[in-house]
Amino acid sequence: MATASRTVNPLHFEDLEPRRFEDLVRQLLYDFRDWRALEATGRSGSDDGFDARGWEVINHQLLEHEDEEDLDQNAVPSYKDRIWLIQCKRERVITPKKLVGYLEDISKDELSNLHGLVFVAACDFSKKSHDEFRKWCVTAGLEEFQLWGKAALEDFLFQPRQDHLLFGYFGISLQIRKRSLKSSLRARLATKRQVIRLIGGVQGRSRNPILLRDAEATQYPYSGEIADVHKRPLWAVYYFLGHYESGIKILIRSHLAYVKDGANEWDAMEKLRTNQHCDDPWAKEVDRDLDAKVRAIWEKVPKENQAFLEVVGLVPYDQILAIDEAGDECCNHPHVYLQCSEESGLFGGGAYAVVRTAHSYSEYEYEAELTNQILYFPQKYRSRG
Repeated sequence: MATASRTVNPLHFEDLEPRRFEDLVRQLLYDFRDWRALEATGRSGSDDGFDARGWEVINHQLLEHEDEEDLDQNAVPSYKDRIWLIQCKRERVITPKKLVGYLEDISKDELSNLHGLVFVAACDFSKKSHDEFRKWCVTAGLEEFQLWGKAALEDFLFQPRQDHLLFGYFGISLQIRKRSLKSSLRARLATKRQVIRLIGGVQGRSRNPILLRDAEATQYPYSGEIADVHKRPLWAVYYFLGHYESGIKILIRSHLAYVKDGANEWDAMEKLRTNQHCDDPWAKEVDRDLDAKVRAIWEKVPKENQAFLEVVGLVPYDQILAIDEAGDECCNHPHVYLQCSEESGLFGGGAYAVVRTAHSYSEYEYEAELTNQILYFPQKYRSRG
């Protein structure tokens, strides 16, 4: 059975329209430094190699005033801000040679005034690209320089404070996903506690009868309206066996069996179901003659080899919609309402088979591997009826 991925797939920056990619980079840059201004020069169409230009505040004297009313909003700062160039390339691949080519396109006049450079691309950069970038920037006399590739952009976006950008540009919200996971977990634990209170606990093996019901089965309780009602029931009385890590275990059917050497050899007479519940009004009528014949054969099996083949169904807590502990006039056992699918029916977690030894003084349970099934009983009793 396929499992849902627990991770987020790689972000496709290259699928963003070029202007949108520039906008995303510029918004990520707001937290990079304390900017006096950050201009989207690339949107003008004649950017002289600039996609964005920023003026970094290097004198924070104005920020130290406690009373903002004392500030002269029209005063011209007497210090010089640091100028940064931001270049954005929405390309799948940029080779070291191509990277250096982009850098060489920066005019000498602009370069002479720059303090720093941020080069951003929608691809991953090789070690050689990083080395060539560093070498060029040092030679050009830049004091600071940053090369951001796809991995760096993802790191920024996956930080909680950037969740609004992750959602705005890619429709993904880790915070919403986290809240959704928390809500799902709370609902699952609430259902588990309800099962423990109304049906049975997590310790030991129980055999409490319950009615499993497809919540959308409007035919209830009239099973005569349903085709193949016993092969694919929309409701039925089963024995609750206990809990597993994600839900509850249900005894679907049980058959008289033979076992040897820890289930390295086993066989079962599946023609007869032995877990028929006495007050199940929808149960298939028992063939008394068949019951007597099969049990007579099984009684001749050596005591140490007598066993039961049990088919156990799994019902995830998430599949349980509600539990009615009072039942009704048709079935007074607890009713467990389930959300069912066409594929899995009542048992959304699937099913498995075990061979359990018959005598409590030496009871063991083994997985019923089909490759270990031998021909021990008469063939006419081995297949389900």
